[in-house]
Amino acid sequence: MNTRALPLVVALLIALQLIVPYHGWMMLLVGLGGAWLIAYFWARALARGLRLTRELRFGWAQVGDHLEERFTLSNASWLPALWVEIADHSTLPGHAASLATGVDGGSDNSWIIKSVCARRGAFTLGPTTLCTSDPFSIYTVTLENSATTNMMVMPPIVPLPRIEIAPGGRAGEGARRADSFERAISAKGVRQYAPGDHLNAIHWRASAHHDSLLVRLFDSTPASDWWILLDLNQRAQIGVGQNSTMEHAIILAASLADRGLRAGRAVGLVTFTDNLIWLPPQSGETRRWEILRALALVSPGTRPLVELLAQMQASFKQRTSLIVITPDARPNPLAPFPPREGGWGDRSNWIAQLIPLRWRGIVPTILLLDPLSFGGKTDPRGALAALADLEIARHVITREVLDRPEAQPGLRGHRDWQVTPLGRVLPRRVSRDAAWRTLDSLTVRQ
Repeated sequence: MNTRALPLVVALLIALQLIVPYHGWMMLLVGLGGAWLIAYFWARALARGLRLTRELRFGWAQVGDHLEERFTLSNASWLPALWVEIADHSTLPGHAASLATGVDGGSDNSWIIKSVCARRGAFTLGPTTLCTSDPFSIYTVTLENSATTNMMVMPPIVPLPRIEIAPGGRAGEGARRADSFERAISAKGVRQYAPGDHLNAIHWRASAHHDSLLVRLFDSTPASDWWILLDLNQRAQIGVGQNSTMEHAIILAASLADRGLRAGRAVGLVTFTDNLIWLPPQSGETRRWEILRALALVSPGTRPLVELLAQMQASFKQRTSLIVITPDARPNPLAPFPPREGGWGDRSNWIAQLIPLRWRGIVPTILLLDPLSFGGKTDPRGALAALADLEIARHVITREVLDRPEAQPGLRGHRDWQVTPLGRVLPRRVSRDAAWRTLDSLTVRQ
């Protein structure tokens, strides 16, 4: 009851009427007592008749998607709820579902709440508090329901520019055909010689023509697995929020994983936040969602890239393509560039950690997020020159590469993106007739 003084006033009026009978006391007693009685039965009817249902059109989303919830307030009582305050306690940023409304007796009131998924992560929809009262605001009917539904917001997957991933494994290491000799294996091309390549695989004629050692690539060499190594060291990150190197690196990792899995490759993910995230290469849709879920939940870590590479040295198998995504344009995040003369053999810098990997047939591809385009001061040309000296494939990823409409909150809607045979990227809308899924049903109690 909202007014604690009302019982005292009624009791006082009864006492006055018994001690000093007066017509005015009786009128006040009948009026206040009647209002009290009406309020009680009105609130009781609303407590039994009101029901709130929440329905969600999609159970998961990506950054930039529009989230839709449908609320239905039903009143089975013949008395109207003149005002109903609905307070939503969801953790999804920007999801404003709280409002005040009303509903007539024996009717329903429905509305749709739309919001933009502006940040990746795991969130909850609910709990919900519903509050109403009788017309005199004497009794308040409130329900605190702790039931929640999880909502996963994945990082967006965007069309990427042409990024060539160096195939793992040494030339000629593929499984031999049972019905042919080694010399019968057909060569499909050549590549630059890498430390550890067998001398028999050198294409001497092509090497003499190009004045550089080249080795044959054979058709029998199996497709290599993809290991995506994501550098989340917070000391290496630049920018804030969606404009940071970290968020762009996560989008890049998600998009690359999606590309590799759709091409039939086995894709794995390794990164370090508070704990090591280790997802070995596998193919299929299950691995795709596992990677996206892991990327949706990652946060900045404290382990530098050089330590992560050193720790993983013995864990990568041969014939593996290692994709390193990092904004760290220095070989050692704690020291300046070493001298060019022999300085890259220092095992304290992360580029040096790539050398023993290549000896074992693991071929890295470095995707370096350009610090300058994110407002940093480190020039990436030194690191790129060091990678070029070691003949390691590298790509510079500027901020503009991933600033696509489909990655921007509020601009995407419910869309997929398809690439036409001519290379154009076109949006493909998801059906607006997708079924609603009940999130939670609330029954009001007094």
